[in-house]
Amino acid sequence: MGLVSKGSQCNVDGCENDAVRSLNTKKVEDAGLRLNASGKKSGLCKEHYKEWKKATKDDRSLERARYERG
Repeated sequence: MGLVSKGSQCNVDGCENDAVRSLNTKKVEDAGLRLNASGKKSGLCKEHYKEWKKATKDDRSLERARYERG
């Protein structure tokens, strides 16, 4: 069972929503979100996951392009 399927909450400071995604804690912190958890994985609710996606859009597209070239 994963972090989200166990019914965890969002790990962003001040958020009490249920988590829908779990991501690497370092990547979430690098995007500028403040977390109240310290572990390898952090749970994010729908709103904060959307915020993380917007903040890392350019980085993720560069990462994909690097793998597509071979």
